Amino acid sequence: MSDYAVVNPATGETLRDYPTITDEELQQAITAASAAHEEWSRKAPVADRAALIARVAALHTERREQLAEIAVREMGKTYEQALGEVDFAAAIYQYYADNGEAFSADEPIELSDGTGSAFIRRAPLGVLLGIMPWNFPYYQVARFVGPNVVNGNTILLKHAPQCPESALAIAQIFDDAEAELGAHDSVYVNIFATNEQIATVIADPRVQGVSVTGSERAGSAVAELAGKHLKKVVLELGGSDPFILLSTDDLDAAVQDAVNARIDNNGQSCNAAKRFIIIDELFDDFAAKFTTVFTGNAPADPMAESTQLGPLSSTAATERLSEQLGRAKAQGATILASGEPDGNFFPPAVLTDVTPEMDAFHEEFFGPVAALYRVASEEEAVRLANDTPFGLGSYVYTTDQEQALRVADGIDAGMVWINLVLGDAAELPFGGVKRSGTGREMGKPAMDEFVNKKLIRIA
Repeated sequence: MSDYAVVNPATGETLRDYPTITDEELQQAITAASAAHEEWSRKAPVADRAALIARVAALHTERREQLAEIAVREMGKTYEQALGEVDFAAAIYQYYADNGEAFSADEPIELSDGTGSAFIRRAPLGVLLGIMPWNFPYYQVARFVGPNVVNGNTILLKHAPQCPESALAIAQIFDDAEAELGAHDSVYVNIFATNEQIATVIADPRVQGVSVTGSERAGSAVAELAGKHLKKVVLELGGSDPFILLSTDDLDAAVQDAVNARIDNNGQSCNAAKRFIIIDELFDDFAAKFTTVFTGNAPADPMAESTQLGPLSSTAATERLSEQLGRAKAQGATILASGEPDGNFFPPAVLTDVTPEMDAFHEEFFGPVAALYRVASEEEAVRLANDTPFGLGSYVYTTDQEQALRVADGIDAGMVWINLVLGDAAELPFGGVKRSGTGREMGKPAMDEFVNKKLIRIA
């Protein structure tokens, strides 16, 4: 089987293989993206680049059902959530189309001495490499590509090997938009490359930066290569986000939010709530209600409208999660599960009695597994929340707004959500600290990652 293949996780059936790119084709792809930058992207007005991205947004909306069905086939996302992902990707593209000119405007600098003027002008860097994951095949691409095409950069996109069909669908959208608007035909170039070939791309002097969304291991490997060749890198990696409950006027609603935050995308989101840190007086009631609701979500046909939980993305993902649970049990954790995996249909499981000596205390569980922790105070909750190598997102539930902001200040994470979950939006920056990565995507900060902030001083 090729490195790039569609293997339906619901059935295990290999639907189609796709050949990897040859070394000669790879060089042609880099040359084409470089030419697109020199001949069109760096010369075209921001308005023209924004118009291209606006058309990309519209084509996502026009093809939403087709794109959603592809995601279900490739990685098992439920159809309803796949539609939502496509819509979110379209919204991200449209956000940068609408705001690109304002975000790209010159920034005047007030001089402390002398006459004349000074300002910062943003200029594109050139060709960028994006390495994208399987869990959100459209949304992750949009948040990297949208701002950077508006900036005037061009894109080489290596998608996850299990998402070749969605990769080609995105490439077709760009091809169609480029042709309709008279843009260069290689502003966005898809490459089915091997890891060895990616090293060649990063080393190429025409490539100016790399963005990776994926595992800690992948991010570390790419960052090492990028550092060797002095290339800017943005890393969006794993997370083990805490959900802290300190007080509530509606425990049932808090429980449902907690379940939603864990079960979204079949439990396979880097910024999902994974560790549930509950104040002592609420723990017993929360644990009972959460376990009932969470384990009541039986995995089912991802195409069915009523399905909340589909299969895990692959046999490898199922085996990895099963191994983690088995190891947690062997090391002394208590596991409450709603059954055994059936193929890649993995029933939700709840972990309790997890201690710092166990692997489960430090690992990310990428699937419908939730760990519950009891704490006696706000201070203990913050300490436990920070006792992780990751620092992506976090969730704080309390009726005390002063406490909420105090806890938010104390948490070592790139994002804090107070009394809400699943609140991501195009205008809100996304990113983490510690081993969750570097840099930001979405919002205005995404426009600043891969640009030359050029100082111009006029006498």
